[in-house]
Amino acid sequence: MTSTCLEIAASVQTRNRSAREVAAEALARADRFQERYRAFIKITRELARDQALKVDERIQRGEKLPLAGVPFAVKDLFHVAGLPSTYGSKVFADIVQPVTATAVQRLIDAGAVLIGKLNLHECAFGFTGENPHFGDCRNPWDPERIPGGSSSGSGVALALGICPLTLGSDTGGSIRLPAALCNVTGLKPTYGRVSRNGGFPLSWTMDHVGPMTRTAADAALALRILAGHDRADESSSRRAVPDYPAELTARIRGMKIGVMHQWFLESLDPEVAAAVTQALGQLKSLGAVQVEVHLPFLEEAMGAHRAIIFPEASAFHQPYLETSAALYGDEIRPLLLGGQFLSAVNYLQALRVRRMIRREWAKVFDGIDALLTPTSPIATPKFGTQTASLPTGEKPLVRAFLDLTLPFNLSGHPALAIPCGVTKSGLPIGMQLVGKPWSEGTLLRIAHQYQQETDWHNRVPATG
Repeated sequence: MTSTCLEIAASVQTRNRSAREVAAEALARADRFQERYRAFIKITRELARDQALKVDERIQRGEKLPLAGVPFAVKDLFHVAGLPSTYGSKVFADIVQPVTATAVQRLIDAGAVLIGKLNLHECAFGFTGENPHFGDCRNPWDPERIPGGSSSGSGVALALGICPLTLGSDTGGSIRLPAALCNVTGLKPTYGRVSRNGGFPLSWTMDHVGPMTRTAADAALALRILAGHDRADESSSRRAVPDYPAELTARIRGMKIGVMHQWFLESLDPEVAAAVTQALGQLKSLGAVQVEVHLPFLEEAMGAHRAIIFPEASAFHQPYLETSAALYGDEIRPLLLGGQFLSAVNYLQALRVRRMIRREWAKVFDGIDALLTPTSPIATPKFGTQTASLPTGEKPLVRAFLDLTLPFNLSGHPALAIPCGVTKSGLPIGMQLVGKPWSEGTLLRIAHQYQQETDWHNRVPATG
């Protein structure tokens, strides 16, 4: 299924197709690819059929549904009433949830049909997609390579054409990395733009919820539905929700695109560097203006992120560690236990550093409309890879990937990952656009204009 959300919704709304037919196709494709790629933890067949029937009935009654019949799936840390949310871990696998997450419910209310819950790196605490409990999620472009994470299944299901919309979470790059490595579009909105109610947390002050789609236009549609205040989430913003789709077609001529060579562009695989440079050139041909910028305190941002995420994650998991520690995987257990030994002084100092960084970075973003970076410095590596070979030498893989995405979880800025190339060996390359707080419309507009001029986002893996 390579149709977009907009195409499917239009077809179902006008009764050219039924939601039941669309759901049946999506479920069949999910079944076909599940054993090889492990995108799902649970395929919700009966629920999907029931929801699709209700969508068809709503349309017959004359309702206008912006996501009419659109199949979607969610990372299995978002709750769906009556189903477990495994969090990718055996610890939570048998706990049935009584409520549905706000973000999930908003998509269902808009006419979308839930076909399943997606695989993820255990407890969302990793970037490779390896999972010792439910099987490793594999990249459709090469099953021997990682899909990125922790929203691994969210990227894989899109790349396989199973559904055109998935829901992910992002605390250090978990939407953007699988988007880049699987050749799809992934949006991490501003912190507080989308409700986090009804989902397992990794880090309360840095978790972001956002859509993953094939196109920026679909992401704009999804965000318009997902965004908005939720009184069940005290961090959600009361700001009015713009009409993101209506903003897509405005020209980007005169927009200032910030580029920072140090840190973001100084050490990349040559093919990644060439693709990002070409993408910048394409934006300039559309009238955008390149501006050299400098974001201070990036090393401090990395340290502050670690000093926040570890104790916050450990605080949530503490009661489970006391009763069920043996059920956690061998990779995740020491991370969660280790967070218990970071001091309150370290944590409070990190919060102060974050406030300073936000203040200083606001001055930089005042002078640009968006910052352009690679999403990752290399194409997707094979499972088991520990380091990235970069022009400046070997670098731990975790730092190579997270250095480019993680700072904007600490700061809360919106960031959008989109495809911008393919390596000679046929692996996807992605770029990242970062904007001022609450400027998702600007990022989506730039991405949409770029996707109107290029076809990288239309490339699909040869899965048959």
